[in-house]
Amino acid sequence: MKTNIRGVSVNYTQYGEGKKDILLLHGWGQNIEMMKFIGDAFSDRFRVTILDFPGFGESEEPPVPWKIQDYSLLIEELVKKLHIKKPIIMGHSFGGRVAIHYSSHHPIEKLILFGSPCVRLQKKLPLSTRILKKLKTLPGMDQIGEKMKKYIGSRDYKAASPIMRQTLVYVVNEDLSEYAKQIEEPTLLIWGDHDDEAPLEEAKILENLMYDAALIVLPGTHYAYIENLSQVVAILNNFI
Repeated sequence: MKTNIRGVSVNYTQYGEGKKDILLLHGWGQNIEMMKFIGDAFSDRFRVTILDFPGFGESEEPPVPWKIQDYSLLIEELVKKLHIKKPIIMGHSFGGRVAIHYSSHHPIEKLILFGSPCVRLQKKLPLSTRILKKLKTLPGMDQIGEKMKKYIGSRDYKAASPIMRQTLVYVVNEDLSEYAKQIEEPTLLIWGDHDDEAPLEEAKILENLMYDAALIVLPGTHYAYIENLSQVVAILNNFI
């Protein structure tokens, strides 16, 4: 199904039975299908809503680069349009970041985050990135620096359009710690012990920041929620 929100055509699916809502938010570069594994497990008891974020799947790109706040506003309008009240929100990675921002100032039932980086830790930049930053400071090297990004940037950056590249820059550089502190609803953090995209260290910091959060560590990568699907479904059944 498609709906227009903030001037963007947004693709979503809504299915299931029940008086309570589950809202599923996918990660960067993903789409509805990456969260449907979870939705299908609960559609017999909940109404499940999953969307393609603008710039992904079958949704249009935003007209200009968006920040986390823009995606949060989109969720706000989608929730109103679809008459969703106090949803249980589950977000993976980028979707979890949007969920943190949204949940900090909107009513929700519960929050589940799968490998969702929130805290900006100071990390030593790769040599290639340090060279690029140095080049861009030199006279007349701006354009060369931009071209080099295509070769030494992250996989997500290289795969993105110009609008989505800038969106990615906005997203990864925002620290959401203050928003996480404002969430009072019960929150479950499910993390892979070998998550290279959102290191376990960040999950432990996030758990301590939040008012009512618990961390569960599973064997796996950034996609531990899929790699341990049956166990995750059992955990969520007890939580929600």
